Amino acid sequence: MFFKKTGYPEEDELVLCTITKIQFHSVFARLEEYGKSGMIHIAEVSPGRIRNIRDYVKEGKQVVCKVLRINTEKGYIDLSLRRVTEMAKRSKMDSIKQEQKAEKIIESYAEQNKLDKYKLYKQLADTLLKEYEYIHLCFEDVVEHDLSLESIGIPKDLAQPLTKLVKEKIKPKQVEIKAEIFIQSWEENGLSQIKETLANSVKGQTAAAISYLGGGKYKLILIGKEYKEVEKNLKEITKKIEKAAEKKEELTVSIDRVD
Repeated sequence: MFFKKTGYPEEDELVLCTITKIQFHSVFARLEEYGKSGMIHIAEVSPGRIRNIRDYVKEGKQVVCKVLRINTEKGYIDLSLRRVTEMAKRSKMDSIKQEQKAEKIIESYAEQNKLDKYKLYKQLADTLLKEYEYIHLCFEDVVEHDLSLESIGIPKDLAQPLTKLVKEKIKPKQVEIKAEIFIQSWEENGLSQIKETLANSVKGQTAAAISYLGGGKYKLILIGKEYKEVEKNLKEITKKIEKAAEKKEELTVSIDRVD
């Protein structure tokens, strides 16, 4: 990665590390974003008793750690592996992955225009990282909110073609929610009732799709930009289906979210 931070991390900050050395009671790791070394005491590797520390860590492996303490005078950084939740780990790794993607876009632009990729990255980073923690966050604003790179200091002759490339490579974020609908009717025209009920439930929903799974089960998929918006649409559809079922005594309905 091109991306580097200066100075020391903050306490409680999550950092991407590479295991460099394993000892009997401790592990040493390189903080990739800071270019510094930190230590993980055996008690901070994993909860519970550890018989063999090498069962939990391997040299060369990348891990996400939490910064516990910092001594800038001695250059010590104490880290923890066990205090990083699975959700926090996924979030950090996703952020790193997105930053790598942003760097690939910059590399691609440099190759297309026969520029030095390191000089181009520095030119962009010096400006964009004054406004954003990561470059990929800026690129997401370009895609999601039509941010003008010129407005934050990038020269026009670079901003316009780079914006075009960013929009080609990064697609707008989408939230997807799935649900399983069980619906059954004992009426003679039950199938027609079910089709009508489901069709009416998603009427006006441009990003909703229902497909038949079999055995009276249907899959509902909702897509949107904001989670709250999609969640609201699911509640509206659920309400319509349940209301239709109340009017038709022979109609049985149950709706469950699917992760």
